[in-house]
Amino acid sequence: MTAQAREQWPCALIVIDMINTYDHPDADALLPSARKIVPVVAELIRSAREHDVPVVYVNDNFGQWRSHQGALVDAALAGPHADLVDPIRPDDDALFVVKARHSIFYETPLTYLLWELGVRRTVLTGQVTEQCVLYSALDAHIRHLDVTVVSDAVAHIHPELADAALEMMRRNMGARIVRGDEVSFGDGASDPGRANGCCS
Repeated sequence: MTAQAREQWPCALIVIDMINTYDHPDADALLPSARKIVPVVAELIRSAREHDVPVVYVNDNFGQWRSHQGALVDAALAGPHADLVDPIRPDDDALFVVKARHSIFYETPLTYLLWELGVRRTVLTGQVTEQCVLYSALDAHIRHLDVTVVSDAVAHIHPELADAALEMMRRNMGARIVRGDEVSFGDGASDPGRANGCCS
């Protein structure tokens, strides 16, 4: 992809922590919600790819400091919940950032990557709504990035905290909270003057 083409990208689809073995203490509480969002995330990824919108996976390394993208994906696909990973696995054009803490921006190159791509709008999906998604939305807001959170494409552990987190993102961070079927990466998405940006 040329630099000129990259500059025309107005937004990026961010997939948070979905490359997951679900081998952690909160997994049992998270799995039912994760199962519900996978088809929505998969459709958003398909649409983004179709319209040449960058898809950026930002994923915890689960303390495996020698891990890289391939190792994380292979481990998730070899685990008992591969059915949650296979439909949304990165393709050859996907961008991949490894993180160690909750926010997708904390001590990662994501800010620089988005700047290089000319991205000013972020569409957040993944898990967990009341943890990593919330903190990532705040850090995006601090960086003057436009934030859209797809409510049926983010998974939660505690439903009541997730609802509160979505309201905080809407009220305190100016995030647009939309459903997956309200997101369009198609015609009009590249118009910086369009009120809804890449979500129409």
